Amino acid sequence: MRHGKKINHLGRTDSHRKAMLANMASSLILHKRITTTLAKAKALRTYVEPLITKSKNDTTHSRRTVFSYLKDKETVTILFREVAEKVANRPGGYTRIIKLGNRLGDNAEMALIELVDYNTAFSQNDGSKVGKKATRRRGSGASKAKAETAAPAATAKAEEVVEAPVEEAIPVVEEAAPAVEETPAAKENSADEKTEE
Repeated sequence: MRHGKKINHLGRTDSHRKAMLANMASSLILHKRITTTLAKAKALRTYVEPLITKSKNDTTHSRRTVFSYLKDKETVTILFREVAEKVANRPGGYTRIIKLGNRLGDNAEMALIELVDYNTAFSQNDGSKVGKKATRRRGSGASKAKAETAAPAATAKAEEVVEAPVEEAIPVVEEAAPAVEETPAAKENSADEKTEE
């Protein structure tokens, strides 16, 4: 019985599984993304992420430890030189699994596993954010600090609205009734009226 055993054996012996995961991890590090089944992708994620974390500390001991897993000098060199620089500020979560659908032959669930920092389509900050490292803990005073910073910001916005320049009202010009020219007959009538008076 396998009660409480969380590792997926993938239907293989221990030596076969270790060799397969080492090869898949090497391919992932070399090519930055690979397509495989969903079960293998999830197993590979738990295999390769601790190796990437270990590559952040470039010492002889950590290189030897990673080499004992990967068994490929070229891959270890790329991991410690290129990949470690890209993920230096990331506190874990170096890989992304994207489900692709089912394979035609055996209807197996397929997935794409890739290194997060090498995909520019999904990354929003493009590596330009190197500022303060975000902590994953939640402090008790965090909500109070947010409320205090939000209140002055709201009043500042209200003041901006009040201080916005008001357009001067354009005076409305009342149109005078158009001058009606008197016809010559009307002039004669008005002249007759004057003489009678």
